Amino acid sequence: MDLLSCVIGLCLTWIFLKTFHIIPRSKENHKKLPPGPKPFPVIGNLLELGDKPHKSLTMLAKAHGPIMTLKLGRVTTIVISSANMAKEILQTHDQILSNRTVPDAVRAHKHDEFGLPWISVSGQWRNLRKICNGQLFSNAALDANQDIRRKKVQELLAETRQSSLTGEAIDIGRAAFKTTLNMLSNTILSTDLADPNSDTARKFKEIVWNIMKEIGKPNLADYFPVLKKIDPQGIRQRMTVNVGKMIDIFADMISERLQIRKVSGSIPNRDMLDTLLNMSEENSEKMDKTTMEHFFLDLFAAGTDTTSATLEWAMAELLHNPEALSKAKIELEEVIGKGNSVEESDLARLPYLHAIVKETFRMHPATPLLLPRKAEADVEINDYIIPKGAQVLVNAWAIGRDPNLWENANSFMPDRFLGSEIDVKGRNFEIIPFGSGRRICPGLALAIRMLQLMLGSLIHTFDWKLEDGVTAENMNMEEKFGITLQIAHPLRAVPIPV
Repeated sequence: MDLLSCVIGLCLTWIFLKTFHIIPRSKENHKKLPPGPKPFPVIGNLLELGDKPHKSLTMLAKAHGPIMTLKLGRVTTIVISSANMAKEILQTHDQILSNRTVPDAVRAHKHDEFGLPWISVSGQWRNLRKICNGQLFSNAALDANQDIRRKKVQELLAETRQSSLTGEAIDIGRAAFKTTLNMLSNTILSTDLADPNSDTARKFKEIVWNIMKEIGKPNLADYFPVLKKIDPQGIRQRMTVNVGKMIDIFADMISERLQIRKVSGSIPNRDMLDTLLNMSEENSEKMDKTTMEHFFLDLFAAGTDTTSATLEWAMAELLHNPEALSKAKIELEEVIGKGNSVEESDLARLPYLHAIVKETFRMHPATPLLLPRKAEADVEINDYIIPKGAQVLVNAWAIGRDPNLWENANSFMPDRFLGSEIDVKGRNFEIIPFGSGRRICPGLALAIRMLQLMLGSLIHTFDWKLEDGVTAENMNMEEKFGITLQIAHPLRAVPIPV
């Protein structure tokens, strides 16, 4: 059942109930909510979301302001659309606004009780964050794993080189997804989940995209809690299938590793899985098999889809803006040297490459509305009240396109970041693709390294032309909205050896 059919059914039900005086008159809310569009009975402002909510909410904010109230069914939602207001939410009042409004889709396999992005700030949450910051994403850990990323990028370049010899176009997003998946899976599990001799990468990408799409889809069960039991659009049912497939993959790998560890004389892998199993043996209350499965689900679902989508957007923008691509190639040739490989140790000396990645994050944040937050108490901001229990959405896409912050905000101009101190690490609220505050994405350092290394290597090693006579001027740059922002038409381009 689609959203529109459900909405029509709800309206008819409401008319019936009002006619027979079954619905009591609601009490007047005297709290001063931020302004917003007038809601319809029952459904509120649901129809105004459209199929690209980040754009619809940006347009509404132009009329109602950078802090805006929407009524989405029964849920009071506050939408933030400016850097100043984002700072209030993510920094000034971070403590009261740190917990999540959990989409019904996330409750599949009880992921809301285990998933790091969704559980409330608690001992369990702190333990998982500590593992991320200390074991997986610290500078020391990332430096120690450089060889894995180098090897996987070399494999990407070798496959791309094969295509260049035959003049065959490659699907940039798919190639980036496979490489990112294998970087993560070798770091965490010491294996290639994207086996070149199987169709694993394509299937895994399909599962991940289905999960992201379902979480990002407007769901009536989120707006009318009474509908959670019947799951009217079947979203949680489909999520249960896809999440189950991923959990099964990780459960099998954990079981296999446990069997290997029992063999006398077996050599430890010293990867993330071994680290977690060691923790589990020391204290099973902090880390057990179920927690591991859900932890891996978050790491792989978030880390692969967002990184590959951002690299695809970066390549699309460079092919759409040949002058920026030319500047990047010149910088790489001067710093790296023709015929030499790009290494992570080189990245600090490539300011224009950094600028390209920042500009891509500005225009195409992987999670355009970030993840929803929830007010644990009334919060006063700019003389308005965000009421306890309200859902809070930060429109990172709108902030990145704000003409009050950015000159030619809808144009891809990496030069704007040359000599700029603005970064994407949550300190500057003009560009917050990873969020900010205590809920900032813990994997941002790894994501940036992977992006810069893959992107720099692809544009340094090859020239590129678009497939089937497509030109820079007539490229299709339309977006496809899930919880992550994808390019609607997969980018296909032909690599040409330099």
